[in-house]
Amino acid sequence: MSRNPATILIVDDTPENLSVLGELLQPAYRVRAANSGRRALQIALGSPTPDLILLDVMMPDMDGYDVLAELRAAPSTRNIPVIFVTAMDGTDDEERGLDRGAVDYITKPIRPAIVLARIRTQLELKQARDILTNQNAYLEAEVARRMGENQLIQEVSIHALARLAETRDPETGKHLRRTQEYVLTLARALREHPRFAGYLDERTINAIAQSAPLHDIGKVGIPDHILLKPGKLTPEEWEIMKTHSELGSKAIGQAESDADKPVEFLAIAKLIAHSHHEKWDGSGYPDGLAGDHIPIAARLMALADVFDALTCKRVYKSAFSLDDAYGIIVEGSGSHFDPDIVEAFVREYPSFTAIAQSYAE
Repeated sequence: MSRNPATILIVDDTPENLSVLGELLQPAYRVRAANSGRRALQIALGSPTPDLILLDVMMPDMDGYDVLAELRAAPSTRNIPVIFVTAMDGTDDEERGLDRGAVDYITKPIRPAIVLARIRTQLELKQARDILTNQNAYLEAEVARRMGENQLIQEVSIHALARLAETRDPETGKHLRRTQEYVLTLARALREHPRFAGYLDERTINAIAQSAPLHDIGKVGIPDHILLKPGKLTPEEWEIMKTHSELGSKAIGQAESDADKPVEFLAIAKLIAHSHHEKWDGSGYPDGLAGDHIPIAARLMALADVFDALTCKRVYKSAFSLDDAYGIIVEGSGSHFDPDIVEAFVREYPSFTAIAQSYAE
């Protein structure tokens, strides 16, 4: 199928010049003509958009430099190649035109063979640029599509692993989704806070939320008679139960070491799994970390996990009301939880209640 001829806009305030150029170009191109700068802009901004403009420099009211400036300022016309056509043949004038964005400079009186050759060259260059632009747009769309697929596969894999842990503890239900949403809510609420802004950028927030479901993955290593025990654990059983944080972080660490390059969400998941039972005052486990020595992601998870545990029924306890759980979280500020994270929780409590209701058992 033959391609449509290129559209060339010729601009000159002298009718004779328009006629000469029109007769020269019409056998091979679709020609539009304008006898003023204003009219040229109207045509250029219309449809079809010219593929090339031959622009006279010396025109009344609005000269070629002014026209070129407006063409370059408009998104729809800024990439149209412009060749200046002028009776001026000074080097300074030519440099000025090229500096303003013209692609070539033809002096009058025109020589037909030169004009046609330069037009052909610029149209071929434009066609090549357009092809490259379209290819780049396609490649960017394809990269975005494949990244989206990879992200989906990654998220599905994470939830599959997390649900593997859930199968050992069937009463957790929608715990994964709720805690993930709680963590995301807290992180977004703290992203502008001076203590957290340097860490909680959008990428890290998303990685924290993505990795949150793996916080209790280590429970797969806890024996059933302890994990599923309906009553209170003995001190010895409790010590075994506490090892789930280290079991989880080691498992994630092994997956991390198997990767060819660092995987951000795995690094964060390892921190969360290992340290989400640490307490602000240092009385938590497994390492007795205190204050800012506890990773931020683990501090966020600690509050989310405790709030969800309080508000859910277990074989060994009844569920607390949302408001009672709120009071326990607030009371734990400065002892169990980072005080600034508790303040964020207080501000976002309506969001917490909405999440709890949306993903109720």
